[in-house]
Amino acid sequence: METYMSGAGMRRIGLIASVLTILPLTPSAADTALECGVQVSSQVEIASCVSAQVNIVGLALDQALGFARDAAVELDGVTGRDVALPALEKSQGAWVAYRDAQCRYRATLFGGGSGSGIAEGACHVALTRARIAELMASLP
Repeated sequence: METYMSGAGMRRIGLIASVLTILPLTPSAADTALECGVQVSSQVEIASCVSAQVNIVGLALDQALGFARDAAVELDGVTGRDVALPALEKSQGAWVAYRDAQCRYRATLFGGGSGSGIAEGACHVALTRARIAELMASLP
């Protein structure tokens, strides 16, 4: 039996590989503030680095979500049902609300000090990396 992978499937594999390069390779690399602190020395520089990482994982999340949407649309088309895409959209909305609330909470643990922005950004990166991995793992 010959297997066939569509152009979309091939693109998805290539993009999955590129998205996975931003995920931490070891548990010690999972803390963005620590990753940034290795590269720079001042809190201002760490905050800038964390902010850049927030932007990078945001772009990667957009890609992963696009793959997940494509897969959901394809599944809905094959099954003739309109359930996978709405379920994904509902899941994503709930996840964004959770991420934002959880990261605001983490920031409050710094008592309004200068580290609160770094903590919130690092939280965004960590939770977004986890969401990307979750979305990518759910692809067919």
